[in-house]
Amino acid sequence: MDRNTRTADLTAVEICAGAGGQSLGLHLAGFRHTLAIELDRDAAATLRRNLSRLASEEGQPEPVVAVGDVADQSVWDPRQHQGVSLLAGGVPCPPFSIAGKQLGSSDERDLFAWAIEVAGQVQPDAVLLENVRGLSMPRFAGYRQAVLDRLAELGYRADWRLLEAKDFGVPQLRPRFILVALKEEFAPFFRWPEPTGSVQTVGAALHDLMAANGWPGADVWAKRADRVAPTVVGGSKKHGGPDLGPTRAKRAWRTLGVDGLGIADSAPGPEAPKEFVPKLTNEMVARIQGWSGPAYEWDFGPPKGRKTSTYRQIGNAFPPPVARAVGLAIAAALRKEGSEGGGHGEGSQYRDEVYRVMRDHGGFISLTRLNKALGGVLGNSEIERRIAYLQRDFEIEVSKRGSEPTYRLGEWRAFRGEGEHSRHAAFATERLRSKIS
Repeated sequence: MDRNTRTADLTAVEICAGAGGQSLGLHLAGFRHTLAIELDRDAAATLRRNLSRLASEEGQPEPVVAVGDVADQSVWDPRQHQGVSLLAGGVPCPPFSIAGKQLGSSDERDLFAWAIEVAGQVQPDAVLLENVRGLSMPRFAGYRQAVLDRLAELGYRADWRLLEAKDFGVPQLRPRFILVALKEEFAPFFRWPEPTGSVQTVGAALHDLMAANGWPGADVWAKRADRVAPTVVGGSKKHGGPDLGPTRAKRAWRTLGVDGLGIADSAPGPEAPKEFVPKLTNEMVARIQGWSGPAYEWDFGPPKGRKTSTYRQIGNAFPPPVARAVGLAIAAALRKEGSEGGGHGEGSQYRDEVYRVMRDHGGFISLTRLNKALGGVLGNSEIERRIAYLQRDFEIEVSKRGSEPTYRLGEWRAFRGEGEHSRHAAFATERLRSKIS
């Protein structure tokens, strides 16, 4: 495909697409999907229904929505999609979540490293992957560095940024850790999106929905709910039904005048007392996730009998306005708009110098030599702590040189598409398959 054609008509392949939060945001940023892949059948049905509608309204071909394990080549072959403008996705979060065990590459659900290898096969002009804030923490410094190194080998300049949904007009905190990688010719034109400057509160966002059935307490409630919401959680299949998360989250919702012990079928009616503490409906949760206004119209299907499924689809989403903001920044870079010199990928705060020294050294290296190579700024105890983190994602050989231990960096344990990998056995069982989703 000719590069001028590729940048004039921006195309996207999206992996782990969910019900379409990122899909809608990217569509509004000018990208048109050629393929989206999602494991959950209900989410895929929602995505297909809405992408079909958008394509029909624009007189465009209907994009393909494939259902199944995104790492299964019988579901799709990345090599058949070479030359798209953007490879995007929200690979599973549990391997990195603060609420979990943070197993990283030891978690059978981890697909981040695999997604980077897919980028090597597809060779898009840009890559966009989003995940939870946990991936930004020191525990995963080596993992992040390995991702950046591999992307550099594939011809991309990449960096990470922690973005909060509240900074882009979404009435919710929802910090997301974003990776953007661009081919060398486009990277100088990329700049991270700036916050909108206005913060929307829960009360302002939901007042009309709370008042829709005539509840006399809606005005007072809206004044009380005068802050942004905590991060919407509870979208995991390990939960028995829809609710607004663990105890701490429910307490935060309670301060906003919201009962977090479930999802309501409808807004309170005129018979509800003014002091009533309402539950949110799925429509309200969707608005808190950023599906608000005509541009963000999205059909989650009939509510009756599907409340839990719908809530999970909404709760697992990447807020469309955030995806739109990042998508617009990528689109501008691919069209080479503005001036060069953005410096994308230079001097990232999310690099890991301990990993880089060990990688470049190649053989066994002592703490003394590591400390010297790092300019003496960390100290042996901090270096040992970082090596302990590395040992959770990489093979690390330890040997003694006299009384001092030496270390050699080995293989990355992350799943990258290998035919012989523990992920395949895990995914073959229905119990673990449901966890992976």
